[in-house]
Amino acid sequence: MRFADGNQAEAVFIPEEDRGTLCVSSQVGCTLTCKFCHTGTQRLVRNLTAGEIIGQIMIARDSLGEWPSPPDGRLLSNIVMMGMGEPLYNFDNVKKALKTVMDAEGISLSKRRITLSTSGVVPLMERCGEELGVNLAVSLHAVRDDIRTAIMPINNKYPLAELLTACRNYPGATNARRITFEYVMLKGVNDSLDDARELVRLLKAYDIPAKVNLIPFNKWPGAIYECSDWDDIRAFSDTVFAAGISAPIRMPRGRDIMAACGQLKSASEKMRKSERLAQQAGAAG
Repeated sequence: MRFADGNQAEAVFIPEEDRGTLCVSSQVGCTLTCKFCHTGTQRLVRNLTAGEIIGQIMIARDSLGEWPSPPDGRLLSNIVMMGMGEPLYNFDNVKKALKTVMDAEGISLSKRRITLSTSGVVPLMERCGEELGVNLAVSLHAVRDDIRTAIMPINNKYPLAELLTACRNYPGATNARRITFEYVMLKGVNDSLDDARELVRLLKAYDIPAKVNLIPFNKWPGAIYECSDWDDIRAFSDTVFAAGISAPIRMPRGRDIMAACGQLKSASEKMRKSERLAQQAGAAG
């Protein structure tokens, strides 16, 4: 989507038999520089406004012929804040947008059908639970601080112990509403059976009602990682399942159009103030 100032962000619709999920962006670019994520190679341009976040949903609904809402069930039934950017670093606009989406006079989508994904911005996780009450997904991707810091620099600020404590204390988390941990499978980095056993140990030690989504790494230009071998992914999943924790393998979709998990990026670049003012003057003229 191209916004009024010419900047772009991506949203992805994922059709399934029993639901249709829209992956929504919260920022143009990102500050987090996670090493396995294509968005992380694009510097943060700016936060999206609440209107621009809702706009992604409205455009998707329009393209699906779902405005006004159909009486016999929606093709677009779920929203995941998992697109470009870190939603909790734009919390005020994300909150305003999702409150509108959930409102009976808005799009009237239940909070149980909305999931917000964070890389672990610990101070805002509790606010998210209290003020929005949506499902929480956490980008975990490693079970040791040294590995997680290497692939996710945010771990320097909020290491595993702080993150998992915040997950345990997330308002509304129960066995019926489990926290989803996202775990991208990187060959030779985080995919051993020892990693799987440590993941189980951590989730049980912190007593977190959890499920784990195992995500085969989706390649993008310049990526330094490879996807784990399929047998290793399956063995990892089996180990976690055997311990009583759900660990489905998320089947890759959209790889061919660079729309799969971790592949989103736009060509937008941050403008200098002088360039921005010149553009605004030209638009006004």
